[in-house]
Formats: sequence, C-alpha cells, structure tokens
Amino acid sequence: MEYLKFYLVFSCWIKFAASVLSSDVPQAPVPIPKEKLLVLTVATEETDGFLRFMRSADYFNYTVKVLGMGEAWKGGDVGRSIGGGQKVRLLKNAMEALADQEDLVVLSVDSYDLIFAGGPEEILRKFQQANHKVLFAAEGLVWPDKQLADKYPLVRTGKRYLNSGGIIGYAPYINRIVSQWNLHDNDDDQLFYTKIYLDPLQRESLNMTLDHKCQIFQNLNGAVDEVLLKFGTDRVRVRNTAYDSLPVVVHGNGNTKMYLNYLANYVPNAWNYEHGCSHCDDDVVDFSQLKVGEYPNVLVGVFIEQPTPFLPEFFQRLLTLDYPKDKLKLFVHNNEVYHEKHIQRFWEENRNVFNSFKVVGPEENLSQGEARNMAMDLCRQDATCDYYFSIDSDVMLTNRQTLKLLIEQNRKIIGPLVTRHGKLWSNFWGALSLDGYYARSEDYVDIVQRKRVGVWNIPYMAHVYLVKGSALRNELKERNYFVLEKLDPDMALCRNAREMGVFMYITNRHEFGRLISTANYNISHYNNDLWQIFENPVDWKEKYIHSNYTRIFTENYLEQPCPDVFWFPVFSEKACDELVEEMEHYGSWSGGKHQDKRIAGGYETVPTDDIHMKQIGFEKEWLHFIREFISPVTLKVFSGYYTKGYAIMNFVVKYTPERQAYLRPHHDSSTFTINIALNNKGIDFQGGGCRFHRYNCTIESPRKGWSFMHPGRLTHLHEGLPTTGGTRYIAVSFIDP
Repeated sequence: MEYLKFYLVFSCWIKFAASVLSSDVPQAPVPIPKEKLLVLTVATEETDGFLRFMRSADYFNYTVKVLGMGEAWKGGDVGRSIGGGQKVRLLKNAMEALADQEDLVVLSVDSYDLIFAGGPEEILRKFQQANHKVLFAAEGLVWPDKQLADKYPLVRTGKRYLNSGGIIGYAPYINRIVSQWNLHDNDDDQLFYTKIYLDPLQRESLNMTLDHKCQIFQNLNGAVDEVLLKFGTDRVRVRNTAYDSLPVVVHGNGNTKMYLNYLANYVPNAWNYEHGCSHCDDDVVDFSQLKVGEYPNVLVGVFIEQPTPFLPEFFQRLLTLDYPKDKLKLFVHNNEVYHEKHIQRFWEENRNVFNSFKVVGPEENLSQGEARNMAMDLCRQDATCDYYFSIDSDVMLTNRQTLKLLIEQNRKIIGPLVTRHGKLWSNFWGALSLDGYYARSEDYVDIVQRKRVGVWNIPYMAHVYLVKGSALRNELKERNYFVLEKLDPDMALCRNAREMGVFMYITNRHEFGRLISTANYNISHYNNDLWQIFENPVDWKEKYIHSNYTRIFTENYLEQPCPDVFWFPVFSEKACDELVEEMEHYGSWSGGKHQDKRIAGGYETVPTDDIHMKQIGFEKEWLHFIREFISPVTLKVFSGYYTKGYAIMNFVVKYTPERQAYLRPHHDSSTFTINIALNNKGIDFQGGGCRFHRYNCTIESPRKGWSFMHPGRLTHLHEGLPTTGGTRYIAVSFIDP
C-alpha cells in the first residue's frame, strides 16, 4: 500500500515537472495563411512597369488590389523631386474599410519600378520572424531630408533609413499610420512616414521597425553593388551579398530603374539556364491566324546618313523581306550625294512595288534628328499606320522574316539583334554609365553570342527597331524625340522612351543579320565596294565570290581539262564586271610594250596590254583575295604544297584584235599561276583561249568568273590564242615567284 502511494505521488510529480519544463520551450508561431495577405499598390495608368509588376504578382498568386487606376496623377515628378502624397491618400481611403480586420496583413508597395522575387508564404514567414506589427523597407540613403539622418535609431549592421516603397503590417496598425495623413497630393510620402517612424512614442506604440538586412525588401538605390542574380533550377532570385539574404520584393528606386530592368530579364522566371526564355511566346501576334490582307500596315524609314558600302544589296534585301509590299510604305532619307544614283535606280525599278515611296534627299539639308522625326511623324499622324520600322543603311538583314518576327513579339519598341562580323559590336547596350554612355552589362557578351537567347529589356538600341503606331500616338505622342542637346538621335530617342516609362527590347531568338562597317569607306574609286574585303569580309564574299565556290570543297566541283591544269569557279559576275569597269575607268593600259617602268629592270620579255592591281591601289586587297580564296584551292589540287599566297605580278590583261590579240608561248615567273576569265566568250569576244604545248592541250571556252590554275615554270609552256573579235579580259597572278 505504501508502495502504491509513493508511485502515485511520484507520477504526479513527473507530470508536473514535465509540464513546467515544456512551458519554457518557445512555441513556433502558427503560420499566417497566405489568404490573409493583401497587396495594395497605386497605379494611375497601365505602364510597361505596372504590367511587369502584375506579371510577377500573378506568377506567385498574390492577391493585389490596385488603387487609383484611371485617376489623374497629381503627386508630382517623384523620379526627380519630392512628391507621392497621392499614394498615401489613396492608401488611407482603402484602409478605412480594412481597419477592423486584425488578422489581415497588408503589403503596400510601388508598382511601376518593382517586382516580386518570392511568394506570399515566404514574405509572411519573414514578417512573422521580424516580430513587429509594421515593417518598412530600408535603404542606405536619406531622402528627402538629410537633416533627419541623426534622428534615426542606430543599427549595428544593415540599412538605417526608411524607404516608403515597401510597407508590410497588420491592417489596424497600417490604418493608424495612414489615417494621420492630412497633406496635399504633391507632398512627399516618404517624409510623412519618416516623421512618424522617428517619433519614439509612435515607433513604440505602433511596434514599427525597418527591414534593416533586406530580408523582405531590397531597394536598389545605393545598393546595386550588393546585389547579384542567383540562378536556381525553377526560378532566379536576387541575392544581397552584404547580408546573405534573398529579398522578396525588389524595388528599383531612384536612378536604378535600368538595373531593375536588367534583373527583371531573369527574375522571377523570365529566363534561366535550364529552360531559357519562359515568357517569349506570351501574348504574341499569331500571323497564322491572319489573312495576308489583314497584316498590319508598316511605315519603313530608311536612313542613309553616311557613305555606306553595299547599298544596292541593302535595298535588295529590303525588297525581299517576306511581307506584302502593299502593306509597306517606304520613306528614304539620303544625306549623301554619292548614293543618289543607287536610290534613283532602286526607285525607278520599284516605285510601284510599295504602297507609297517617299525620298528626301541631301538637297533638303535635314539633320539626322530632323529626318528621323519626320519619318516617325508620318506614322504618328496616320491612323492606319500600325508599326514604324526604322532601319539604317548599315544594317544587312539576312532573315527575310525579320519584320514578321518583330511584330509577333507584340512589344511597343523592339529591335532585332545585329552584330558586326567577328566582333562584339552590336546595335544595343546592356547598361549605361553614370553619364549615360556605354557600359557593359554582365550578360552582354552572352546575348551577342546567343549563349542566352530571349527577349531582353535594354536601355539603348540603334540602327534598326520596330515601334508600335499606337505607342507613337499615346506614350510617345510628343514630337521631336530625336533631338536632345549633346546627344545623337538614337540616344535622344532612347532617353525619351526611358523617361516615358516605355520599355525597349532586343530579341536574339533568331539570326537576323549584321552591321556593315562604314568607318573606312573610301568613295574615290569607280566601284568602291571592291575595296571592302578587309572591313566587311562577309558582304564582300557574298557579292564577289562565285555562288558555287564552296562546292569545290564539299562536292569536288572543279575540272582538270589538261594535266595539272585545274578549272574552278571563283568570281561572281558582279566581281568580273566591276573589276573590268575599274580598269577601264583607270584607262592607262600598257599597250603590250617591252619597255615597262612598272617592273624591276624596266623590261618585260613577254608583254601584255595590261593594268597592274598596284596602279589602281588594289594590290593588298588582291593579295588578301589570293590568300583567302585561292590558297585553299591550291592545297586541294596540289596536295602537300603550301602556298605563301604572295605575288609580285598581279594584273588585268586586255586582248583585242586591234591592240594585242594573242600572247606567244612562254613560261610564267611563278610556282603556279591563276588566270580568271572576266567576261564571256561568244558574247563579249570571239576566239581566245590557252594552249599548253607539252600536253598539246587547248582550252578554248573560258567561263566568266572561272579561274585556271597551272604550274608556271618548266612543265607548262603555254600561249594565249588569238582573240578574233570584241574584247577579252583576264585577271592574272604569278603566285610564289
């Protein structure tokens, strides 16, 4: 019996002790249901920034209530000065209906320059951990009254000063704060909140604090160097490296809006390494659902502001765009007298192809900015103009679908990525320096090299872009956008667009084309593009190299009409014609005389009626042509021989019955010789050809643009057969003399 009593007493004591001990263990608070979070934001119009904010909110399923939509903004220019009181007034009115909901958490944030990086559950958990009734965003800079800095409570680490772009708290407490508002719409909202926070009694009674270590709110102003992107498998976060935090709300306050645009190219789910671009196909224009007659009307503005190589090819690419020409109106501003002949030719051939065709020439004496304003106004003032497509003459579009692809993306301003061949030079900047000029963004190189593919919000673009006509008649309705003091026209346009809150995008989802280099374009020759082999090698090759040249290596597309004599295509018809024109324009043919001051010793044993490449200033370009396009063929046909690609004698020969009709048997002073036919037998001349004596082999029908290649010394004694009518031209080089 005594044992039973002891057991009962001991059991009770154990239970009592356990209950006492358990009461000392802190209990985790019950998580606030996400349904108890309400986001309130002020937006008087649907800007690009607001729509982006809403997309990020929708991604995380926030409940958002927008205040003031459609109301006139009277809160001042908060980007440059004090103001924003209208936001407090609107919030005060909204909170009156929510004041008695004690368990409701209200998140008040800006919307034009803010995105969410995390969801409601995360923000509520971090709010609970802060253990206060009201939490304000914090920053390292004092605004708008620096004299109040000393009145802020000291903090050991973290941001010390209040920012009103982000507030979270229980509804009754938020209501007690905003109900104190009795100022004007253009008074400063941040100063209002600051004075309440700096009042020690109010700070204690309202249980307020700041988010010192950016657990919830990340203000970018003064903190750009602290922030970087953290790529995850599902989405991208913004990480604050100073406090090792992952903020939920990212605010591009002050002059950091461009940096927010950069971050928003990735956060929260715009682009990552695993899935690439997740929003590029959202809200696109579907051309497959349109009949051709329903295609948007486009005004194309072409700008020729400096001498530009390959301009006829530029116009030809414009003409071959896959878009109904009756839906295109063409405006051309030409500032160069040199190009009037090219435009005249294009106009004569195509003036009835487009819906309309307007040319403004150098006689109008318009500046670049004035000309661009004129073109944009034509679309702005035409209610039927759906898009304005601006393209400079140094843009070589190689994608015939460019116009459709840009329209499909459905952005107010968007450009196709075009780059200079072999360089990182492109038509956009990923960032701006403090003085508004070029700065390289972290992702610039990857975008240019298409290692990251998508649609990118950028601060500056030039050369080629598409603008919605509706944007020109609304957000960009003010004229004279291309003229700002000390800024070139494109910089002026981009600055104006940024200030109006209109996002500009570049797309690299497709290969669109390239930028021509105009820097060293010399127009003193007759056919100036011939000299562009160094500056614009891709365009030079496309224009001047035979379309079947590459088949030499892929399909063995060459012939061997005589032993060790090879015949292959190398020059296009255009190359042949322009080289002949260049020589005839120079005009000083040698006459086939033995006495020749152009060569060492002054005596030519087997003279021809010719002009040397050196005489027209084409020597280094010609030698480069030999190295780039002849040397690879040499290695193919003379296996094991590696040419130096060097020649002293490079010239164009002219054969006519009246001056010099043939060339007697001879050896060339070369390891091997090339002989390129520059015109057509049977059309331009009769007779001609070449006979190799040792093999008793004759080639009588040279093909225009095709080259012979044969050994020069010892084995291949040869002669030029008589030209019996017309004029025959050949280009010759004695290679590796």
